[in-house]
Amino acid sequence: MKTQDDIIQVLNDLLRINNDRIEGYEKASEEVFEFDLKTIFRGMADESRKYASALTREIIKLGGAADVNQTTTSGKIYRVWMDVKSKLSGNDRHSTLSLCEYGEDAAQAAYKEALRHAELTSPLRELILDQQISLKAAHDTIKKYRDTEVEPNHYN
Repeated sequence: MKTQDDIIQVLNDLLRINNDRIEGYEKASEEVFEFDLKTIFRGMADESRKYASALTREIIKLGGAADVNQTTTSGKIYRVWMDVKSKLSGNDRHSTLSLCEYGEDAAQAAYKEALRHAELTSPLRELILDQQISLKAAHDTIKKYRDTEVEPNHYN
């Protein structure tokens, strides 16, 4: 039973990371005025809703309780930092995208950590790996957009 509880904990950790992404990208889409970023951010929130739903189904199959409305402590800290940073930066594209990339880095780290658990069944490992690959593509999209933006000089 310990192994099953461990697997449920791993899945709940990923569920909370996806809840962080949903909240973070919804907030980011409200903060920006550019249609292209709003579209990307909403799409990424929707992507995490899909992943959260899949993770929730697996948790329930294992007899666990899914943390459907919970986020990580680090995600809460990240969102507070995003609030402060957006007020200081004037919501410029480069800063917003940098903050989003930071969140994507955290998601990648969480998925990498989850895949280290030997007790995962093959189907669960495949689900997690598929989500991680897709999230890596999202990270790369955010990075590409960020790299095309010039960092503003706030000292002029």
